[in-house]
Amino acid sequence: MPYDITTSRMSPGPREAWPAIRRGFGCTCPACGKGRMFGRYLKVNPVCEACGEEMFHEEAHDFPPYITISIVAHVVLLGVVLAEQHGNWPMWLHMAIWPVLTIILALALMQPVKGAVVGYQWARRMHGFGGDDEVILGKGEPQARSRDRTM
Repeated sequence: MPYDITTSRMSPGPREAWPAIRRGFGCTCPACGKGRMFGRYLKVNPVCEACGEEMFHEEAHDFPPYITISIVAHVVLLGVVLAEQHGNWPMWLHMAIWPVLTIILALALMQPVKGAVVGYQWARRMHGFGGDDEVILGKGEPQARSRDRTM
């Protein structure tokens, strides 16, 4: 879908973080909650098809995998500890369950966690979502750019 990066509605006014994170976790646009955030598994759509909000500036990088690994590790470790304390499972059963569960949980959580991170970035106007970094990158007014250099 062709898009023009100069015509975003760039939601004016304050943005609430928790609703944006919830909408992102649901893999929908953090602005409207209607458009799909992802075109492919982890590829963020450049623009929301429902409201036109630009999302191509997202810079989640390694943070979603870090959060996902932390969540999965806690869940799996809790399961292993509880299985060891309250059950007498043979080793082959442990080796059959925990690696498979780890992979399934990691793959299932990666996209929603990335959506939540992008939602948080949008709510806090980070990385081109309408915050002060646009002035620093040269997209703001000339007076602001010259004022930033003198500080």
